[in-house]
Amino acid sequence: MTTGSYFIRETDGGAALLPGDDARWIGADRIAWGPASYRTSFRALWSADGLYLRFDATDPRPWHTLTTRDDALWDEEVVEIFLDLDGSGTHYAEIELSPANVVTDVRMLRGSPDKEMDLSWDFEGLTSEVRPAEKGWIGCLFLPWDGFRSLPSAHEVSLPPVAGDRWRFNVYRIERPGGPKAPERDVVFASFSPTESPSFHVPASFQGFVFS
Repeated sequence: MTTGSYFIRETDGGAALLPGDDARWIGADRIAWGPASYRTSFRALWSADGLYLRFDATDPRPWHTLTTRDDALWDEEVVEIFLDLDGSGTHYAEIELSPANVVTDVRMLRGSPDKEMDLSWDFEGLTSEVRPAEKGWIGCLFLPWDGFRSLPSAHEVSLPPVAGDRWRFNVYRIERPGGPKAPERDVVFASFSPTESPSFHVPASFQGFVFS
């Protein structure tokens, strides 16, 4: 797998959030990772209003039991993005989305090995949508720029960004084919940029997230 900078194209926003509006996503660069049976792809767009994110997850049997925001979605099936605004590896945003359209948003004070999180942090204005797809499910998130302002790292960047600005990021997928009765059986932890660690929280593995 080749990793490196991801270039985010600008859009006029609005309906780009809707996963059913595939035409709006044609111009977005796509990256993909993970085994073929559980392949995940990611695309992003940005506008004056905020950041639009889309995950397409191959999954023959998506499942969930958790239904409340900030539940421990990492114990079930989920897609995730970490966004490190100033590249410091601290105070980065972790956003998780389940196939049931449940969101967990976390401010990560620091990553591994001394991981520390603030689960009380909420991304103000975040909206999400999930729909089934032929081979799995599609999840989209809209992150308004104002929602980033409560992160200390936001003090070092422009919001909204300007073309050429560079953040850092990684995207992930947790697949648990054993279902709710055996969630640890054959579990798949997949990341776009490999962490070379049991943890996803390795800021050194983050790649460029470039607004173009």
